[in-house]
Amino acid sequence: MNDVGLHMATREEDFTVRVHALHLHEVCNITEQFDIVFLACKSYDSMWMTQLIVPYLKSDGVLISAQNSINDEWVAPLVGQTREVGCVVTMSSEVFEPGRLKRNTAMEHTTFTLGESHGRITPRLLELQEILNDVGKTEVTGNLWGKRWSKLTFNSITAAVCAISGAGPAIVMDDPRRVRCCLALGAETLAVGKALGYNMEPVFGLSMEEAIESPDKLVASFTKSARTEGLEARSFFQQDILKGRKTEVDYINGLIARKGKEAGVPTPMNEEAVKIVKKLETGELVPDPENIVLFDEALARVG
Repeated sequence: MNDVGLHMATREEDFTVRVHALHLHEVCNITEQFDIVFLACKSYDSMWMTQLIVPYLKSDGVLISAQNSINDEWVAPLVGQTREVGCVVTMSSEVFEPGRLKRNTAMEHTTFTLGESHGRITPRLLELQEILNDVGKTEVTGNLWGKRWSKLTFNSITAAVCAISGAGPAIVMDDPRRVRCCLALGAETLAVGKALGYNMEPVFGLSMEEAIESPDKLVASFTKSARTEGLEARSFFQQDILKGRKTEVDYINGLIARKGKEAGVPTPMNEEAVKIVKKLETGELVPDPENIVLFDEALARVG
């Protein structure tokens, strides 16, 4: 990246920008503190990365968690509740070569939603909104937790099934067996969110109640949304398996299962998703459309 720049391939254009990038071992040479730091690592790296960032963040600075899952819960206590802002990102992208990124989401469909954990719309949220608007449509919300859980619902429906079957989000719904699994996973996530009292934002344009009551509409809305990314787009679990690294399954389906236990809501499908994806991580399984039968026992428990 430092030698040749950061290359970005988007739906609209390709371009290269000069950047000043640092490896982790070079961070100790930084002598300044920052007003804003974006945390965009995998969920399982959140805590140690936050610990690394804290000395370089100004006392009135802000750490923005622009990640999947609900990392705010464990990031904010480390950096300080008043110095953390959540950011829900709606964007599909891929990185398979050093310094070369591919963005599957068109600019007009790229969105960022910023929120404070306390739910107030603060001046700093509005300032951050103005900055991020140069990258994609940016909104502010007084309902960060509901927005987070809605994004988690999206990820719970797609990520594990895509990785297990080797099908991208745009085509995962082409098989009725996968549709059934996706709907069962999403139904559990919606039920847990409801039990926890989250005021959830619409999922694929549907309210929580509509999504639970109208699975056909949920499938149609999801498919339409996914196909805007292109047929070749791959989910983030898929990309991790292809790269031979850990997925965030413990922080997506695993988190839903843990929250389900807290709320007294059974989550057999999400629990099974964790087990199957971990077999992919270890190489015990390889992505294959027929892997979908591994959900059969959990589906039988769902009824």
